[in-house]
Amino acid sequence: MSGETVLVTGGSGYIGGWCVAGLLQQGYVVRTTVRDLGKEAAVRASLGKITDPGNRLSFHAANLTSDDGWDAATEGCDYVLHVASPLGVADPKDPDELIVPAREGAKRAIAAAIKAGVKRVVMTSSVAAAAKGVGGSDWTADETVWTDPKTPRLSVYAQSKTLAERAAWELIHASPSNTTLATVNPALVLGPVTSGDFSESVQVVERLLSGRVPGLPRLGFNVVDVRDVADLHIRAMTDPKAAGERFIAAANFAWMTDIAALLRQRLGPQAAKVPTRKAPDFVIRLAGLFDKDLGSVTPGLGHKHDYSHDKAERILGWKPRPLEETVLDCANSLIATGAV
Repeated sequence: MSGETVLVTGGSGYIGGWCVAGLLQQGYVVRTTVRDLGKEAAVRASLGKITDPGNRLSFHAANLTSDDGWDAATEGCDYVLHVASPLGVADPKDPDELIVPAREGAKRAIAAAIKAGVKRVVMTSSVAAAAKGVGGSDWTADETVWTDPKTPRLSVYAQSKTLAERAAWELIHASPSNTTLATVNPALVLGPVTSGDFSESVQVVERLLSGRVPGLPRLGFNVVDVRDVADLHIRAMTDPKAAGERFIAAANFAWMTDIAALLRQRLGPQAAKVPTRKAPDFVIRLAGLFDKDLGSVTPGLGHKHDYSHDKAERILGWKPRPLEETVLDCANSLIATGAV
């Protein structure tokens, strides 16, 4: 509803920035947290390419690893979108580098939201918290599936997202307040970028365009557009039926070969560096020994691990856009910002 106040944590991030833009476009007053207020000018510049914030956007300093600033940021808010979370494709030496900020940051943001009496918190989780396993046979998962954090070879990122989401639900269920929770669990998030500082997920397209992959691996992902992820957050924020629910934000499964073919067919000379040769599994596994980002995804080689968005469509009327639009808008924005 126009005029209500929403806090978006992590407004300098990829999903957070598009959530801020979507809320502003719908007439909300928006606050956002950043770790360093020095980022405000850059965030405003990025947002300015999407919408005019006017005087309806303010910035607050808050860190996932500290109690400082959270109460001030949430006081007087009607809703909170908790998007901020540590990112990391490659596993750190110490798993707690990802797990502790993700879990404790979620608890801090939600505890502050409960204290402020907000109507609802929507937390960004991940399909990594709704997986049926690592490697193995093909499968399709939905919101009833929870990742087992003790699964062998499970990435630290998947552990962090699972444990953080579990902690969020436990905190809400233990609270006597009227604050409700919904979670959005995105698949691989692509789409347009507004600056050279973009999410690690966008590296899938960036690496193809820049030729930084040793041939095309037998890897596939369910891809979802960042604009549709933001839209689902806002729908889950206001719809009464979303209270207490998880929603998978997934759209189209695509193999790397599909994405590469699409780039070559539609971008012509600008896709000259996109590989055409397929890379054998053993080559990717060998390269993964030296490239941690690549090594983290090698367990999925050759397997179709997909996710259903039927629930979001059925309950919230959410409809994701086609793969082609998402990939090409992502690629063209990377080219426009000089990232490739």
